[in-house]
Amino acid sequence: MTNSSKVDLVGVGLNATDTLLPVVHYPASGSKIEISSAQVLPGGQVATAVVACQQWGLRTRYVGKVGEDSAAALHRAEFVRTGVEAHLLTAPGCASHQSFILVEDSGERTVLWKRDDRLTLRPEELERNWILNSRALHLDGRDTAAATLAAGWARAAAIPVISDVDELYPGIEALLKNVDYLIASRDIPGRLMNEPDLRRSLPALRNRFGCRLTAATLGDEGVLAWDGTQFHYAPAFRVNTVDTTGAGDIFHAGFIFGLLQGWPLPRQLDFACAAAALNCTAVGARGAIQSVDSIQKLIATGTRLAQAYEL
Repeated sequence: MTNSSKVDLVGVGLNATDTLLPVVHYPASGSKIEISSAQVLPGGQVATAVVACQQWGLRTRYVGKVGEDSAAALHRAEFVRTGVEAHLLTAPGCASHQSFILVEDSGERTVLWKRDDRLTLRPEELERNWILNSRALHLDGRDTAAATLAAGWARAAAIPVISDVDELYPGIEALLKNVDYLIASRDIPGRLMNEPDLRRSLPALRNRFGCRLTAATLGDEGVLAWDGTQFHYAPAFRVNTVDTTGAGDIFHAGFIFGLLQGWPLPRQLDFACAAAALNCTAVGARGAIQSVDSIQKLIATGTRLAQAYEL
């Protein structure tokens, strides 16, 4: 077992190598379409959120798996450059997680991905002190068994657990029982609770799993959250959108940053929305991780998109 220093945030989950392909519009079946460039950049839900928090001054740790390829070297170099304490386990003989992302002129993206099963992080590969020597744990749930173990350790130690769920992986229910702050993609609460109306599914989700907070990110409509007593809604900010890749990852980073500052929930949600919006002004999952001051400035002076909910 390795010794790990105390950090503010530990993230256990996905990293990815994103190949960004700008296109005028999404190609029709059987068509040919020109791309203006092809950029290979680091990404991944939890890895990106951890890097953002590190850039905002938090001490962070990342735990994940890579293959034996140049992408692994890219991730290692980027974690070193940004100052993240990274525990990158190697899966011999396979490629790292790859994503090919079509980015339309509107900024909307379509993700094509490939991940070898050998990249699955197994529970026995986790070290308890990686989790316990932290103030918060962030998970995406992709490697569900390992995530569930980590969340259980954190819950037993009263370490808050934040989860970014964008797919219903097998066994996800066991994980969610140990999640404090469940911030999911728009469709997940409805799919879990068989109830499409977020005003009903978010409270039902909280009651079912005992989370402190359940929320759904809504893209350019912002975020809706239920704290057990009332709903909180934050509209999205208006920016010049170039690429929406990583917006959700940065939203979660912003939420975690505000949580660890002890901010009230409305301020957390505003900060997360503003951080996500600014990241959409450049290409890549980490294309425009702005400073805390720049994010605060957008909150103070920026304009919002139309409200999707009236509370």
